[in-house]
Amino acid sequence: MKINLIHISLLLGLSLSTNAGKAQSNVPQLGKSPVSEVVKAMTLEEKVHLVIGQGMYVPGMPMPGSGLPPTEAQKRVTGAAGTTGAIPRLNIPGLVVCDGPAGIHAFNGGKSRLYYATAWPIGTLLASSWDTALVRKVGVALGAEAKEFGIDVLLGPGMNIHRNPLGARNFEYYSEDPVITGEIAAAMINGIQHSGVGTSAKHFFANNQETNRNSVNTIISERAMREIYLKGWQIAVKASNPWTIMSSYNLVNGPYTSENPELLRTILKDEWGFKGFVMTDWFGGKNAVAQQIAGNHLVMPGLPNQKKDIIDAVKNKQLDEAVLDMNVTDILNIILKTPVFKGYKFSDNPPLTENAQLSREAAAESMVLLKNQGNALPIKAESKLAVFGNNQVDLVAGGTGSGDVTKMYIVPLADGLFKAGYQINPSLYSAYANYIKSEKAKQPKRSSLADLMSPITPIQEMSISIAAIKKAAAASSIAIIAIGRNAGEGNDRKEKDDYYLTEKELKLIADVSSVFHQQNKKVVVTLNIGGVVDVAQWRDKVDAILLAWQPGLEGGNAIADVISGKVNPSGKLATTFPAKYADDYSAKNFPGKEIPGSEKPGLFGQKQVDAEVIYEEGIYVGYRYFSSFKIPTAYPFGYGLSYTNFSLSNLKMSQAVLNNKIDVQLTVTNTGKVAGKEVVQMYITAPKSNLDKPAVELKAFAKTKLLKPGESQLVEFTISANELSSFNTEASAFIAEAGDYTIKFGHAEAALISGSFKLPNNVVVEKVNKVLVPKMTIKELRK
Repeated sequence: MKINLIHISLLLGLSLSTNAGKAQSNVPQLGKSPVSEVVKAMTLEEKVHLVIGQGMYVPGMPMPGSGLPPTEAQKRVTGAAGTTGAIPRLNIPGLVVCDGPAGIHAFNGGKSRLYYATAWPIGTLLASSWDTALVRKVGVALGAEAKEFGIDVLLGPGMNIHRNPLGARNFEYYSEDPVITGEIAAAMINGIQHSGVGTSAKHFFANNQETNRNSVNTIISERAMREIYLKGWQIAVKASNPWTIMSSYNLVNGPYTSENPELLRTILKDEWGFKGFVMTDWFGGKNAVAQQIAGNHLVMPGLPNQKKDIIDAVKNKQLDEAVLDMNVTDILNIILKTPVFKGYKFSDNPPLTENAQLSREAAAESMVLLKNQGNALPIKAESKLAVFGNNQVDLVAGGTGSGDVTKMYIVPLADGLFKAGYQINPSLYSAYANYIKSEKAKQPKRSSLADLMSPITPIQEMSISIAAIKKAAAASSIAIIAIGRNAGEGNDRKEKDDYYLTEKELKLIADVSSVFHQQNKKVVVTLNIGGVVDVAQWRDKVDAILLAWQPGLEGGNAIADVISGKVNPSGKLATTFPAKYADDYSAKNFPGKEIPGSEKPGLFGQKQVDAEVIYEEGIYVGYRYFSSFKIPTAYPFGYGLSYTNFSLSNLKMSQAVLNNKIDVQLTVTNTGKVAGKEVVQMYITAPKSNLDKPAVELKAFAKTKLLKPGESQLVEFTISANELSSFNTEASAFIAEAGDYTIKFGHAEAALISGSFKLPNNVVVEKVNKVLVPKMTIKELRK
């Protein structure tokens, strides 16, 4: 199958969208008549036209039937990820949906209209802010920008859990923890939808790898699903009510997620009260009829055979038309909210300059200072810097694939440092700039599909002699080594030369550190990465490590803001950095195993093979594993330094016994010499019981305002039985068990202040349906 086939889906819908004419006054009209009357007036073909997407239209890309004109929706945003069918006679417009989670991604295939959008910090970086107000602010700006380009629904945010460090799309996602995931996602969704543009939170659910993503059967226990992989979704759905949700490619305990009514109807709608509609991931699942039955309303991007299959199924009584009516109703209720339905006159001219500044601020506010020995950072203005590493001139703004952004520019690190007033060693800079230019010229031209489905092979780190390093050291006061990584859709990361630094990178760090330290000069490493990398092999050689993640189009300026001290770093890790890859328990079974003899042709000429992955770690994901089994980490979940110091004091609890709720408050004080912000993290340790439980679990968090030296702020939390509950599989319920609980504030491996309280009796917090049951016994990890 070629990507050109996407356009074929126009064939079945063309007559509906072009020959139906304008809205007819003698039939119900969407927005004027009750939705139920509009649905009743629709023909079967019109209903199917609405639940099957209309494909993509990319000018300049050869397509079958290229003489066909684009639909109105496709002309609105050329190169958008997809559109829905319009039915003009009933006043139903076509929607435009567009990637993605870190900014707008449209194919600039035509010369008539080009899109340049703000590349925002990636999801993992924003989550590292632990600042829901900041994330909501970014969401408001992203939604407003999308609205000005004529987009109705943004395909994001990404909400999958960081199960394993090698997951290629971890950059799109927020955290290894469901509370951070749910709260940050809710802030982003609320922000985007505040601007009048919808979201499609993705990928629902347990889409934690790219390897065999279209065919892997993810086998998870009911408890691990409920506590880890569904919990963040539950938080976000209830706190933000996303307009749409995107089902994932994978299967879970047997069925495809897009074909599973237990997931999409029982859990999502019945248990959580979701009121929007569900769309497939692009070409996701196998059976459009089964998807309609399951509650997967919209099939994307849409193919002709899928329309025929649904029409035939209704006529043959294999699909009750009432199910189709229910799905159509949910879609129409969302269409009523959209910019296109409300007649919004988009400008194609969003405030990109202002948004770039906000992107810069959000990136700097979210970066994590991992090490700062001897106050190597911040660096004094006008210092002479020797900057090493390819990444200084080739910054990675964000990951590849649908999470990429159509951006006009990227500010490299070297440029940002220069603009901040530092003196950059000119010979070093020229050597790296010329090397990168030469190596990029050697790279073969890639197709749009190749760019979408796999990152380009990284350029090997430039070799540099000891003599050149000594010459740079003699002319500079400090060294900065820039390390970069990229990953994205289609292929998971590798352990060798990706998670672990390459031999050339390790040699560069060792040589630069040795030479500069011999001259009593410090060495700083910047990590411009999309996923966790090893730091244990080399961190003792350097003085400071700044984790910038992938900071968006203003990345170089944002990093310079932190290095210069213009911004005091206040980010904390939302994902653990293990001491070594093998220490992560999921490394034992990631990305699962392929089923012999099952290979068959897949999408876009790729092979597809049946596979399965068993989540044997159960609930022990990320810090829950490391803290419970006392496995040393390089840097723990929740960790991050500042240029100042903070104290936590005066912990007060409204009562010592939890009956209904306990109000908790404590004081945060800036005890250092510069202004800064602090993240307060509340963890709970449960009493011992028959149910295995992690040593600590994050239950709530808050970020202070900018505190001046000596200034304090009171931070408040509330504890209820909900925060204490664990999922009991036998009872199919979340139950808070009686006993003595400890409340801790700090990070996952250190409590700075703690208290205790008692729950006198068991409390059933939530009874749920027994669904998504694994069909095999899972030998889960236990303490």
